[in-house]
Amino acid sequence: MQDATTHQATDRCRTDHLPVTARSHPRCPRGAPAAPGAPADDGPMVPARRAAPARCDPWVGLYNRAVDTSSRFRDLTVAQFVDALASGEPVPGGGAAAAVAGSLGAALVAMVANLSAGRPRYVQHAALLDRTIPAAQELVDRMLALADEDAEAFAGYGAAMKLPRETDEEKATRSAAIRTAALAATLSPLKTVEASLEVVALAEALAGRSNKNASSDLEVAALMSVAACRAAAANVFINLPSLGDEARARELYERTEAMADTVERLAAQTRELVRKGEARDPLSETAA
Repeated sequence: MQDATTHQATDRCRTDHLPVTARSHPRCPRGAPAAPGAPADDGPMVPARRAAPARCDPWVGLYNRAVDTSSRFRDLTVAQFVDALASGEPVPGGGAAAAVAGSLGAALVAMVANLSAGRPRYVQHAALLDRTIPAAQELVDRMLALADEDAEAFAGYGAAMKLPRETDEEKATRSAAIRTAALAATLSPLKTVEASLEVVALAEALAGRSNKNASSDLEVAALMSVAACRAAAANVFINLPSLGDEARARELYERTEAMADTVERLAAQTRELVRKGEARDPLSETAA
């Protein structure tokens, strides 16, 4: 268990050589000098050749701490989750926060659809509303499950880090386990990016086709989707150097960035539609 002094020292240490997995804090302050061969702050986080920096011993304590994955974050009260997030425990972290933010966006989409369904004024959009309600609720449940998956991914990485490394065989086994765990910790937030895209697509489709009195909630849903998406993408990018596969890392980076750009575009469209306040024609079956 790290004491406060050690925790502060950890924040100041060079950490770009240590994959953070689903837990995005503590990390090296932005603007710290990059290791040789490391990408610039505004570039893709892809594997690169670099000189081996000095080991930052305080990190050992973080990975040696037990991670409790027996309970679900969805069973906590809002206050309990926020308190846990603010604590010094390894989880929940940025990945879980991203997923929870996405679940809130999905819940807002479901709320707007529920406030519109069955009302004569929106009967022409009945098919869209009937599809949206269960789809948004499924996304709420999926996002909350992804928050738990984030903690499990961190636990898996921590277990890999603690494997013995005395012999060459042990070192090889440990390195392989770390790469496998890093991939799991990359794919988990990637699922949050994918789900965020689904959420914002639902919000954009409802704009101008749902209860006008709740239109601002669609804008909030879209903004929450952007926050969830970009936060999850940050967790994807920081793990890519640990995959040990530059081609796979590049593919995952480009895939994630493309989805994030689409999320931002749809969110901007949703905001514009909400601000205009104009009714839209029913969504065609082909578009649906």
